[in-house]
Amino acid sequence: MKTTIASLAIVLALGTSTVMAQDALTERQINTQLEQQGYTKIHDLKFKDGVWQATARSADGTKVDVKVDPKTGQTYPEKQVSRLSERDVKASLSTQGYTHVHDVGFKDGVWRAKAENPAGADVKLQIDPQSGRIVGTN
Repeated sequence: MKTTIASLAIVLALGTSTVMAQDALTERQINTQLEQQGYTKIHDLKFKDGVWQATARSADGTKVDVKVDPKTGQTYPEKQVSRLSERDVKASLSTQGYTHVHDVGFKDGVWRAKAENPAGADVKLQIDPQSGRIVGTN
């Protein structure tokens, strides 16, 4: 009797995890979503504790561990990361009319750069790490 109850408990537990896994995005879908969000070198992707988990590199080259909602694909990095690379930031500033862009770096959750604005004045810029939009100018 004890063996039957234990076997039934195992079958029910396995059945529940199978149902949860069927409702979740697949490993391939999660990998694709992470790549579309700017992550590279994605590895150790596994479904654990009810969420997808992986180690990857953000667009700025930072190694980061992420957790991904298995239903929505919402990514939760262990720390703020950028979808943009330094090259992306420079290109964005160039298309906005900034020249002589230098000292570009990612710090405290935003990109920072020095450049000349379209009027020729030296400025310090803070740039959104997801969109490339300028969020602050000094």
